[in-house]
Order: sequence, then structure tokens, then C-alpha cells
Amino acid sequence: MEIAPYFYTLTENYGSPEEDYLTIYEQGRMTQEAKAVYEALLANSPMDTINLRKTAHLTSQDSESRFNRALADLQADFKIMPVGVVDAGSWHYSFAYDLVARYEPSIVENARYLGELDARQKILELYFRSVGAAQSRDLAKLFGWKPPDLEQAIHRLELNQHIRTIRDTEEFRGEWMVLNELL
Repeated sequence: MEIAPYFYTLTENYGSPEEDYLTIYEQGRMTQEAKAVYEALLANSPMDTINLRKTAHLTSQDSESRFNRALADLQADFKIMPVGVVDAGSWHYSFAYDLVARYEPSIVENARYLGELDARQKILELYFRSVGAAQSRDLAKLFGWKPPDLEQAIHRLELNQHIRTIRDTEEFRGEWMVLNELL
């Protein structure tokens, strides 16, 4: 949870959970289903999956994939999160969801003081500490950041001497960024 604010900083959450989603929806970057799910949770959360589908009017068989996509999109953008498991439905098992800003306000509060470059740098630093070395194309695929944003974060890590770029060695073919501690 201590690194969640860094990821939150890189989302389209600007500080007003009651209004931000409307701007994103009006700009065509949120589906009608995601808007319906979000509004259901905004009005009455936490809510189990079964009641959430009913409230969002997504209970038909053909709306199942759209509902699941809405959940995935809202979670990826740190708008909602699963907060528990409840006894609901015929299987007596259902996830409960809530708004991130409501359930974990510390994420929002801690993200307020972070810039996007700082967030990217921290995420990359933790990634390199986990894997040791990576190529730029792999980072681009994994994080989906725009090339200039990725290059800027990599450059900052190099300036701070966290990583070093090496080219065509016995161990590494091509251009790799390697955690300095490993060299």
C-alpha cells in the first residue's frame, strides 16, 4: 500500500471523485457501463458484485463482459477497488467494491504531493530492484507510458546513479539498463 500513491498519481484522478469521472466520460474516455458502475458505488458503497450489477442495470447475460470490463477499467484507473468478500448470490461468495478515494483516502492524500516524474521514477526504481535489468522496450510494454515520459524517468534514474545503461556485453546483447548494485 505504500507505493499505491505513486500509481494513483499516474491516473486521471484529479482530486474530486464526485466530478472527475464526468469529465472523463464526457471526453469519451470512459464507457457508459463504467460510468454506471462508478455512479452506483458513488451513491451507495461498498456494494457486492450482485447488487452492483443490479444498480448499474447490467444484469443481462449479454452485459456480463461489459460489466467485467467496466470493473477492470475502473480498477486499473484506481477509481474503485475490491474491499472484501461477502455472502451473496447462489454461490454465497461475492466481492464487495468501494471507491478508492472513500475506502483508502490516504492513497489520495499521499498522491497529492507527488509529481508524475517522481512517481514514474519511484516505480521504475522498485522495478529495477526487483528484476535487476531491463530493456527500454520491455518497460514500455509493461507500463504503457508514452516514450518521452519513460525516457525522462530512465534519465532521472541514471542521473541519480540507480541504473546504468550498457551495450553489447558478454552477458547482455543489445542495450540494457542495469541496477548499479549489480555491476
